[in-house]
Order: sequence, then C-alpha cells, then structure tokens
Amino acid sequence: MMEDITELKSYLSVPRDITLIAHRNPDGDALGSALGLRLYLERKGHFVKVVMPSESPNIFSYLPHFYDVVVFDLSHDNARAALKEADCIFCLDFNGLDRVDKLGATIQESEAVKVLIDHHLDPEPFVDHMFSDTEASSTCELVYNFIEDMGDAGLVDEKIGNCLFTGLITDTGSFKYNTRPNTYTVAAKLKIAGVDDYLLNDTISNSLKPKNLRLLGHCLANRMEIIEEYGAAYIYLTKKDYAEFDIQRGDTEGIVNYLLMMKSIKVAAFITQQPSIVKISLRSKGDISVQKIASENFNGGGHKNASGGAQYGSLTDVINKFKKAIPEHLPKLEV
Repeated sequence: MMEDITELKSYLSVPRDITLIAHRNPDGDALGSALGLRLYLERKGHFVKVVMPSESPNIFSYLPHFYDVVVFDLSHDNARAALKEADCIFCLDFNGLDRVDKLGATIQESEAVKVLIDHHLDPEPFVDHMFSDTEASSTCELVYNFIEDMGDAGLVDEKIGNCLFTGLITDTGSFKYNTRPNTYTVAAKLKIAGVDDYLLNDTISNSLKPKNLRLLGHCLANRMEIIEEYGAAYIYLTKKDYAEFDIQRGDTEGIVNYLLMMKSIKVAAFITQQPSIVKISLRSKGDISVQKIASENFNGGGHKNASGGAQYGSLTDVINKFKKAIPEHLPKLEV
C-alpha cells in the first residue's frame, strides 16, 4: 500500500520535531533505515531523534549516530519523552504496535503525524501515512524510494548509503533471497553514492569473536536435529547454553541459515530458551511460507521466507509444536 506522497511532502516542507522508531531487538534493517532516514531528515532541516525499544547489536556500531539512539530499556523517560514531544513519528520496519512493546501505547496516544515505512505483511492501520510494500527486500529499500519520491535522491551520500545498504545486505542474506529488480536498482544507486559494499559485507560478516565460532560449532555438532522425511531441520539452545557461551544480543544472528545450506532442507528453525519465554526463528526456501507456521503456531509473523514468534512454556513444548506443524506445511519426501 503505497500512497501519494504529496501531502506528507508539503507537511515536511518546514522544520519539524521528528522521532523515528523501529522494532524491539533491532536488526540491520531496523537500524539502517532509522539512522539513514535520520541523516536525510536532518539535511532537510528537521530535528530528529531515534528511539529503539531495546539495545542494538554492537556489530552495527559503525553506523553514524549508533550511540545516540535512545533505548527504552535503558532510559524509559527519555524514550517516552522523545515520542510525546514529536510533531511527527516515523514507524520503521514493523507492522503493528505490539512490535515496540510498551512504547506502542505512547505512539497510539500521541497526536503527532504518524508515518509507516515497512515491508511486513498485514500492516495495522495506526498511522496517518502508510508506505508499505511486502514485495520489497527491506525497509531500507523503501526508505531510499521514499527519499527519491520526495525529490531528494541527490542528498543520498556515502553515510546515508552505508545505512541503507546495511539493511539490503542483512535482510537479503547478502542478496541471496528476498530480492527483486528494484533491490538491485537501489543497490546500484547507493554504490554510485559512494558505498563500498565489499567493506560493508566484510564488516558485517567477518567480525566474529572466537566464542561465536565455538557457539556455532556447538549448535551444529550438538544442537542440530534433522527431520529427514519432510526436509526440515532445527537448532535449539537452552538457558545453560546461554550461560556457558556468554551469549549476548546479536551472537546468534544468522545461525539458522546454516541449516538451509543442506540441499534437502526446505524449512529451518532456530529455537532458543529465554529467561521467561521460548523464541523461534524460521527460514524457508522457495514457495514455502514460514509466515503461516509462525502466525498459526507461535503468535508471530514476518515474511514468507523469514519469520519468527514466541511462546510461553517449556523448550520441549515449542520443539514438539514445531515438529507437529511441519507435516501440515510440507509434503513428505519420496525416498
């Protein structure tokens, strides 16, 4: 749902106090879209703050203004104030207020002009202006399109480009999935603006610590299970694993994708036992929708080939629920 930008363009033609917010547990697309849009809006003369419900992985600390993000978990009052005092709120990379936890109520009660830029399925109608495209690779792709539609493509430089290219890389697995022709068009324009995509890929993909490789080895050697008859697989981590490997935010990013490196595997799950909840990340190949698995079984959602959810209960319960759901969504393989 991409609406006419004329009204919003007129509204933004004078300086505004603007707050940008993305979803809890921000990834490269959430951070890249927010920080890239911040740089653009500041160049247009606006006063901009970025709020996140929770902390961001340090792997993205190369992004400009990374350390200026107001984190709700660390500073409740400052985060709420940034939203309450805003003339305009941009909601990035999420489709419903439950994705920003307790800040959802603050956004809903705000009289600010609200704008959604997102690529997830079934966006909720809580905003005044909606720029939603579920076919887009990432919110960063849509933010570039937004800037271009505002007539300001010339303002996109290397700094903005690095932010937006980060989302392209992370949400497509370095252009292995979720792409369309416009994704590569945007990537080309960002390269022309000065982005060194090799350096970005290297920074994102080759910055692991020894403990990350040991954790990966543990996952593949001791925590991987394959459901051969349906072409599915999962990896699970217990609370004890989290303590033993000192797992911090971002340390498990991308592990689920290793399962899809097996030719026969069409659906992969990464199931983690958190202090009070069990989370599940789902990935798939081709026409198989893990979004349906997530929404029907784990109170979640996302994209066709990349979704997630969570459930209160035991780790064993979630694993069994996933195993039970697989025959409902995948045909049995011929031996």
